[in-house]
Amino acid sequence: MRNESSPVLAEAAGVLSDELRSALARLAQVLQPEADLLEVRFLSRLEKLSYDVRQRRALSSLTLGNAGRFLARGCPLSDFFEEVEYNGRRLAKLNLTPNAVTSALAEFEKLLKPVLRKVLGAEFEQFLWVREQLQFCVMLTLNNAYYQVRETETQAFYEMFWAELKAKSLDELLERFLAILARFGRADRACLYLHDPATQAFVPRACYGGVAGSSVLAPAQSRLARELAKPLCFTLGVTPGVSALDPVWSVDFTTCWSIPLINAGSLIGVLQFAFVRAYEWLPREQELLTAAAERCTLAIEKAQMIESLAEQEAKIRSLAENMMHVEEAERRRVSRELHDQTGQDLLYIRLQMEMLENQLPEGEPRWRSRLGEIRDMTERTIIEIRRLIAALSPAVLEQLGLAAALRQLVTRFRTAHPAKVKLHLGRLGVLPKQTEVITYRLVQECLNNIAKHSGCQNVTLSVSSADQGLLLEVEDDGIGFNPEEALNKPGSFGLAGIRERVALMGGSCEVTSRPKSENTSSGTRVRVQLPVDGRCSRRTLNGRPGNTFRAEINRPNTRGRKTDKVLKD
Repeated sequence: MRNESSPVLAEAAGVLSDELRSALARLAQVLQPEADLLEVRFLSRLEKLSYDVRQRRALSSLTLGNAGRFLARGCPLSDFFEEVEYNGRRLAKLNLTPNAVTSALAEFEKLLKPVLRKVLGAEFEQFLWVREQLQFCVMLTLNNAYYQVRETETQAFYEMFWAELKAKSLDELLERFLAILARFGRADRACLYLHDPATQAFVPRACYGGVAGSSVLAPAQSRLARELAKPLCFTLGVTPGVSALDPVWSVDFTTCWSIPLINAGSLIGVLQFAFVRAYEWLPREQELLTAAAERCTLAIEKAQMIESLAEQEAKIRSLAENMMHVEEAERRRVSRELHDQTGQDLLYIRLQMEMLENQLPEGEPRWRSRLGEIRDMTERTIIEIRRLIAALSPAVLEQLGLAAALRQLVTRFRTAHPAKVKLHLGRLGVLPKQTEVITYRLVQECLNNIAKHSGCQNVTLSVSSADQGLLLEVEDDGIGFNPEEALNKPGSFGLAGIRERVALMGGSCEVTSRPKSENTSSGTRVRVQLPVDGRCSRRTLNGRPGNTFRAEINRPNTRGRKTDKVLKD
């Protein structure tokens, strides 16, 4: 197959002046009677030098004798250079190096000089410059042809590299790879099949230039599978024992290339390319397609591993989400039992104590005092039970929503911790129940960590919704810590729990902390973003959702906000 004339052809033809063209025409005329014999001797010399028949045929088209044939037929010299460029690409694909081409043409020069001396006589020296100019233009065109081949190969691998990076699924990856390789080989139709071990069939997974056919049954030990396990170039409907996997190809096309996809010695698939016209398979094309098939095999293996990991991750996330629902349900069950059974029992005990205390005679102050102590302890236990019930399953969250539940949570925090708390609540709107529960638990965990570890004097809690997402920030001026060390500390689950809850919602979490030093103040900030419209923050890994968790140290956190409600000691 030939391309349209390139700019280099025009440049090569333009180098030749009118005087040089006339000299070439004169030289072709006197050389014409000797041209056939000269070509025979040249081809014989190349055969002795171990050039194969395809290389010999291409090399013979680059000579002065072939240029003379074009001129003798009245063809423009640009047609000769087009022939040179076409055969230059063939020589590149035949793996003949530029040095080997130069050496072969030097052999023709050895045969040409005596002939030119014979036919030109005294004019021989005058025509040497003509031969040199033509040879220069031939080498210019050859260099361009070799460059075209190498550039096409490089472009194919470059496109495959980017296809592997950009593809979001295995099917998209296969479609991209097949299209790149089909354009490289100039195929009219192409199909990529993967072998299914369960059904022993080759299943079409990608097609170029048409619609893929049906699956083809080919057990691993069958003759068809053994044939497909090696690179093939064959004529459709003619080559015995070989056929394309798509039977329609035998009717519509002439030539088929078949490249196996081998992984760990096993045939996992096959690439097949169809051509309307007979298209010879050249060594360089076979080598590149074989190398591309190896890369495709590795990419398929990687994509399948990623998809498998994605499936496993999805199962784990589904299980974790289900466990979270089970946890919330268990919290509600325990809180109901504490309220309906334990709480009522304790209240009954407390009333009985009060009744006994009232029924004791006035002369029994010691027993009255002991009953009073027991009654007081029972009352404190009832209060603690109610606190546990509220912590396990806050009724206000179920009945009045997130904003009221957060206000109640902050109020209870104030009673147990001597710190000033600022609560900023933006317009939250209607939030999914799961988002409200997750947000409440995140704030609860943050406040518990502050109460246990921070030693702070001021806490700022901010919750708002924007851009179809919910933003939660909790800041304190406590002693600070190293977030990385806290995450990796054995037996510590505070930050890890926050991270996992955010991950289940497909959100992002950032923890910033500054341990106290001589020159800087200390403090910690937890910043969480959660989606509220069903969409998730994503990592670009085959389109799978993920969470972002960043832990930073010594980062400023001064922020100004409008205060919706301020709770102080």
